[in-house]
Amino acid sequence: MVDTAPKRNAPALTQAILHHWRESVPDDRLAHLIKDASRGLGRALQMRLAEHSVSFGHWTFLRILWNMDGITQRALSEQAGVMEPTTFSALRTMEKLGYIERRQKPGDRKQVFIFLTPEGQALRSKLVPLAEEVNSIAVHGLGEQEISTMRKALLSMIDNLARDEAHAAGEHRRFPSTRELSDRLKARST
Repeated sequence: MVDTAPKRNAPALTQAILHHWRESVPDDRLAHLIKDASRGLGRALQMRLAEHSVSFGHWTFLRILWNMDGITQRALSEQAGVMEPTTFSALRTMEKLGYIERRQKPGDRKQVFIFLTPEGQALRSKLVPLAEEVNSIAVHGLGEQEISTMRKALLSMIDNLARDEAHAAGEHRRFPSTRELSDRLKARST
């Protein structure tokens, strides 16, 4: 089936989002505002990464590996905040592209460690400036004090939410895997 609906261009979509926040629901929950800002940052970076044939998902893993090369798949999943099957799939593709290699370390035959290849390392000098450009665009017109205040507030929010998650874990509440949640939904619908 061909989608014949007119596509909204990015500036029109942005104007609709801004109208929503400024006029329709100026006091709506902060989570929604942060999500829209995050989506905008992600899209801006994705456009730039695509020019280098790098996916946004691969960017996430590359960014971690540039700072922590030679870690396990599990540690990489934890750092990226994604489930291990997602990481496995991305790493398989990244290995085919020549960005990473999997190796065992001497004396540790059980775990496989992820290392960047020279090609994966070389992407850093091409891609990091793109992320810096997106950040510069995003904060255009803001003063240093405003940026500092925003960073402090966001870091406090991250800390508060991490504390909440730790507290929930103490009460045996946790974030279910996608598969577990899917199974729960299937059970409810039958």
